Amino acid sequence: MLENLIRSLAEKTILILGFGKEGIDTYLALRELFPDKVFSIADKKTLGEFDIRTQKILLKDKNLEVFLGKDYLAKIGEYELIIKTPGISLEKLGFGFAVEARFLRSPKTELQQLGFEKLTSQTEIFFDNFQGIVVGVTGTKGKGTTASLIYEILKTGGFKVFLGGNIGKPVLQYLLKSKPDDIFVYELSSHQLQNLKKSPQIAVFLNLFQDHLDYYKNFKEYQKAKANIAKHQTEDDYLIFNSQDEEVKQVAIKSKAVKIPFSLKTPLTLFERSLKKCYQLKGDFNFLNLRAALKVAEIFKVKPEAIKRAVKSFKGLPHRLEFVGKFKGVEFYDNSMATVPQTTILDLQTFNGKPISLIVGGSDKGSNYKDLAKEISKTSVENLIVLGQGTGQEIIGALKRTRFLRGTKEPSSFEASSMQEAVKICYEETPKNGVCLLSPASASFNLFKDYKDRGEQFKKYVKKT
Repeated sequence: MLENLIRSLAEKTILILGFGKEGIDTYLALRELFPDKVFSIADKKTLGEFDIRTQKILLKDKNLEVFLGKDYLAKIGEYELIIKTPGISLEKLGFGFAVEARFLRSPKTELQQLGFEKLTSQTEIFFDNFQGIVVGVTGTKGKGTTASLIYEILKTGGFKVFLGGNIGKPVLQYLLKSKPDDIFVYELSSHQLQNLKKSPQIAVFLNLFQDHLDYYKNFKEYQKAKANIAKHQTEDDYLIFNSQDEEVKQVAIKSKAVKIPFSLKTPLTLFERSLKKCYQLKGDFNFLNLRAALKVAEIFKVKPEAIKRAVKSFKGLPHRLEFVGKFKGVEFYDNSMATVPQTTILDLQTFNGKPISLIVGGSDKGSNYKDLAKEISKTSVENLIVLGQGTGQEIIGALKRTRFLRGTKEPSSFEASSMQEAVKICYEETPKNGVCLLSPASASFNLFKDYKDRGEQFKKYVKKT
């Protein structure tokens, strides 16, 4: 299979579009295959905006053509193969490809007419050339936790298993070393699934609700991208799906794969009861993730004692409802990954009954906050801390309308221009035995580099104050 990959790339002019973590991995893998071949890189950043390591790569390699800054797309039409980073939207690239606005209305047709079947991605190259079994995991939320849990269970069970994808571990350098008996647990974002022409042998579909509407033109396009996890499966494949999620069920109905449902409605087995006692992650939604992982374990016939060891030791991922600690009588939780309202709603249900100080707000992803406002009005939120300018004002507006209609008392509202100020308010206003919850229901780009930066600042000031 690797020989096929080498043959397919050897004679083509190649552009790596986007030079973040995945783009760098693509470059290093290609350079390993072709030490002297000329490659090109295009990125909207200027050289000075990259870290020192990346700058050295861009400056040191003499067989590298580099297009940076505002004109980074100027030469894009001259290449025979373009390996695109998932975060670069096809919609936004339309005019960069120097095509008319009609391209935006039917991108697939226009791409094919213009020869842009040459557009590919790391994920597509991986799926075309990996010889082992892929366990693909997607969902609007929970996919990182579930993929990691599946990986830990299979590893503890003695399988040769690897974890990568959207979780922050690019895959092409791994692909060069992979073996036919490998199992790869691949966390798949909608961006990675978009235009994918193969589906994993084992697909796990957790949930589907509005997200990334700053990237897709509407929810239908987002749904379509997510559905690719099952679209190309065969009768020999497996689809593990959340039967409580209506959107996910619609995807499952169309799949040819063996369908394996999971939900919270199914009564617990004795084994699941024992697992629930040692499972460290809070919330029903996290137990739902565990149930999905257990279905994968069943397919591979992992022994119960191995499953229990893996589940007992699994502490979850950073910034996913992570317990920071109890300080001055208040419990602090970091769910900076809560970038959509539905996740924050689930968080509030987890802690309902305790006095909650909720930190919300950030940059917009096209979300609607009406349901979140209703949930705040029904749960024990006493303080609402709005972080910076952005969606926080929308959430307060939705809450005022909800409170007025319901005739109930609003929580106290505070504005914070920094994470340090938000944490300070939490310490001052949260009653003892209460919870301070960072669950912003929004993206992070109003004040922070990304969700990790937001979560790390939260933990830093919680421990420092």
